[in-house]
Amino acid sequence: MKVCRRRFLHLAAGAAVLPASVSAQAYPSRPVKIIVGQAAGSASDIVARLTEAVTHMPPDGYTLLLVNSQNAINAALYEKLSFDFVRDIAPVGKVESVPLVMEVHPSVPVKTIPEFIAYAKANPGKLNMASAGIGGPQHIAGELFKFMAGVDLTHIPYKGSTPALTDLVAGQVQVMFDVTPTSLPQIKAGKLRPLGVTTTEPLPFLPDVPTIDSFLKGYEAAGWIGFGVPRGTPPEIIATLNQQTNAAVLDPNIKQRFADLGAVAVPPNSPDEFAKFIAENIDKWTKVIKFAGIKPQ
Repeated sequence: MKVCRRRFLHLAAGAAVLPASVSAQAYPSRPVKIIVGQAAGSASDIVARLTEAVTHMPPDGYTLLLVNSQNAINAALYEKLSFDFVRDIAPVGKVESVPLVMEVHPSVPVKTIPEFIAYAKANPGKLNMASAGIGGPQHIAGELFKFMAGVDLTHIPYKGSTPALTDLVAGQVQVMFDVTPTSLPQIKAGKLRPLGVTTTEPLPFLPDVPTIDSFLKGYEAAGWIGFGVPRGTPPEIIATLNQQTNAAVLDPNIKQRFADLGAVAVPPNSPDEFAKFIAENIDKWTKVIKFAGIKPQ
C-alpha cells in the first residue's frame, strides 16, 4: 500500500515542529525521523526488518515507527523474531483504520454474501482467492471469512495488491478481500462487484455495500496505522507525540483526505488504549493463523 507512505510523510514534518514543552531540555531540538514500516503489498518480512531497525534506535523521541496491522499479524505469524513487537515498541497512538471490501469478478454468479457462501459450498476449492501475499491483511481477512463461513477457497498469493487486482479484474481469480484504497477505483469503474465490507458499520464511501458482519455475526477485519517509538522513550515525550498525533487526525482536511483514499480517521486515543487494541489484534490473528495453518514465506 504505497499510498500509505505518501499519506503520512507530511506528518513527519508536523512532528518535527512539536511544542517544546516536554522538559527543561526542549523537545524536539532537531528533526524527528519516521520509519515507515509499510511496504508494497504489506510484505511481512520487510515490515519485520524495519521494525527491528527501530528497536535499536535511541529512545529519545527522535525516531518514530509507522506501525500497522502487519506488525500485529507478524507477532502471530512468526514463531521466532530477533525482537518482540509488544515488548520493544511503545505505542503512541492509532491514527486511521483501513477497511477491506470483499469483491468478486463480475463473472461470479452472485450478488450477496449468502449467495457467495452457497455458491462456494457448491463448488469447494474451485474459487480462487487472491491476496497481496501470505500473511498480509488481505490474506488474513479472507481466512477469517473461510473459517466463519465454512467455505473452501483456494488462496493465490501475489507479490503486492497490484498484480492481484490485475488478475482479479481479468477473471484469473474470482474473489479478493482488499483494502479500500486500492479497491475503490475498480469498484467505481464497474470492473469488480463488491459484496461486503469488513467493518461492523457501513462505510460512507460505499453506502450501498452491506457489512459482512450483517451475515456472519462477529466478522470484522481491517488494516490500521498508528505510531510507535522505541521502548524506554520518556513518557512525557510519548504524551506530547500522542497529543500532536490526535490533533493532526482531528484536522478536517486530513480526515477528508483519509476518506478520499478509502480510509477512516479514528477518534483520539491514548497510548494505553492503542496498546490494548494491539494486544487484542495479536490475539485475534493468532487464532486465525493457527486455524488456517499459515506459515511465513
